[in-house]
Amino acid sequence: MAEKTYPMTLEEKEKLEKELEELKLVRRPEVVERIKIARSYGDLSENSEYEAAKDEQAFVEGQISSLETKIRYAEIVNSDAAAQDEVAIGKTVTIQEIGEDDEEVYIIVGSAGADAFAGKVSNESPIGQALIGKKTGDTATIETPVGSYDVKILKVEKTV
Repeated sequence: MAEKTYPMTLEEKEKLEKELEELKLVRRPEVVERIKIARSYGDLSENSEYEAAKDEQAFVEGQISSLETKIRYAEIVNSDAAAQDEVAIGKTVTIQEIGEDDEEVYIIVGSAGADAFAGKVSNESPIGQALIGKKTGDTATIETPVGSYDVKILKVEKTV
């Protein structure tokens, strides 16, 4: 069975690599040290510090594994390959909901780089799926769990 690929920009991959390095070289050793200290307290059956440290170790190891998979199966997307006014990973798109005055700006990223609070939406999200491949002036229908709505693409530009 073929592994899933993770489309992303080169910048997103570099960010994941830095995060992985931080987890391996800083967080992992910190957790190991906390486990050592907690073990020194004696009886492990009622040692909440030990349990918390072991839980954190499992979380950190899960993050490391996830990042390693995303990096290993990264598919670097070149936003220059798409037309200048075409929505693609690595592009910034300005949209306006039909019938509304407010404009919204999103950066289209691979799933590994999604951050809704920073305006970075994944190509796999409902917004990303609806916008990918569309061009300036096009209308897209965004399907959400609570219904759908139409947006007009006002501007597409390469993310800097």
